[in-house]
Amino acid sequence: MTNIYRLIIFIPFFFLGCAPNVIEENKVIQKIDSLDMNIYSNQGDKMYSISSPNSSYNISELKFELEKPTINIFKGEKTKYIISSEESTLSDNNRILKLKGNVILKTLKQNEDILFADNFIWNIEETDYLLEGNIRFENQNIILNSSKAILGSDSIIEFFNPVKYIIKDKNNKNKYEINSENAYYNLKTESVSFKAQDKRVKSIIYF
Repeated sequence: MTNIYRLIIFIPFFFLGCAPNVIEENKVIQKIDSLDMNIYSNQGDKMYSISSPNSSYNISELKFELEKPTINIFKGEKTKYIISSEESTLSDNNRILKLKGNVILKTLKQNEDILFADNFIWNIEETDYLLEGNIRFENQNIILNSSKAILGSDSIIEFFNPVKYIIKDKNNKNKYEINSENAYYNLKTESVSFKAQDKRVKSIIYF
């Protein structure tokens, strides 16, 4: 059975007259300024919200295109993650969310974790978030670099080959470096583990 996700859009009234439809090759595109949009599950739970200063809606393709979006992902009534990027699309009956360009994902912890990437993809019928390209995870203690990562619903980030893990000292300088095929960082326990098929993990200590 196909799930239908409820969509609520808030658009200032005076913008409606200033954003005419654009017809291109039998496609009708509605321009939207100052978009605020909330997506709810079938059970009425708020799943995420999107805001964008400039966006458009392709009526024929049922797809939103957003510039400089900010996405809030909720767990219950609280915001779990805040994500921003250069551009974004929302398609497939509000199920597929893609962000592109300077993607930044932040937690709301006191000592926030920040995850950087080139691309972010989320099928909201699934619980994992896929991040690709120039992955960099950073908090006050560590830095993790890789080419791909998956953030799961269990708050564990899996980093894929190659992975470089750096522990910083009190002066924010590199103190210890580990290179591995895969790494797993637990956002809840602030712990990290490594895995390599050949069971070899390369470590470097800076003096």
